[in-house]
Amino acid sequence: MIRTDRLRLVPYTPAHARRLLDGEPHDDSWAPGYPTADELDVARMYLGIIGPHGDPAPFGPYVIRLDGDGHAVGGFGFFGPPDDEGFVEFGYGLIESARGSGLATEAVVAALSTAAAHGALGARADTTPENLASQRVLEKAGLVEVRRDAASVVYETRR
Repeated sequence: MIRTDRLRLVPYTPAHARRLLDGEPHDDSWAPGYPTADELDVARMYLGIIGPHGDPAPFGPYVIRLDGDGHAVGGFGFFGPPDDEGFVEFGYGLIESARGSGLATEAVVAALSTAAAHGALGARADTTPENLASQRVLEKAGLVEVRRDAASVVYETRR
């Protein structure tokens, strides 16, 4: 688990992924609006990966939970271990009500610190040109724009 002042990033488990896909939190705590469609996609991919390849932790998906009440409000995920250049790629998302208060930046900074502690030399993420909020998150987290086209804006940082 990765802890910040306001968050806990909890690695996915098969049980959590199945609860997401079942649409039932059972004993889990979900904020209204969680899971998002993207989180359901992550759950499907995670379940497909763990069978043949095992748990990808610490370079897999995480549930973003508020530290106080434990409600799940989003997700952060690495797309695998560092590549040949030492870079990890990642993505993240929060439910609408959790946006705009710095939680995404907090999650990104903490997760990238964990990746560096496990050997990553850098990180890479992309977003769409119109997603200015995501661009601000990446910049606040210390990434810089390295490439832009009509479909995406790519950010990187090297530790």
